Amino acid sequence: MKNVALILISFTLVFASCETEEGKGGTSTIRGTVTVWEYNKDLTIKLGEYSAQEVDVYIIYGDDPIYGDRFRTGYDGKYEFNYLQEGNYTIYALSKDTTNFATNELIPVFKEVSISGKNKTIEVPEIIIID
Repeated sequence: MKNVALILISFTLVFASCETEEGKGGTSTIRGTVTVWEYNKDLTIKLGEYSAQEVDVYIIYGDDPIYGDRFRTGYDGKYEFNYLQEGNYTIYALSKDTTNFATNELIPVFKEVSISGKNKTIEVPEIIIID
């Protein structure tokens, strides 16, 4: 009886430790596009919009306090994070702060996404940054 109890405890510990967290090591993908809206210097007139080329896009795994990886967009503003586990993710890019354009500070533009299965491709809504 003692051996059966030890075996059950061992199985419980093994299966409990197999639970995966957000991050790399899975089979899913998160991808999207970043677009730049260009304004005049006092942000009163929109001058145009275009694909954000070579802009850093960051991914936060779960509720981690810092980003886990980054990807630089291509010529078409597209980015992609591959080999992800199931779970919750935050994607962001940095944009000029439209509430205080005199400082030229950058603020994050966040998008929250979830992966709820294996072999999924999640399309993130467009991230719009201000220039």
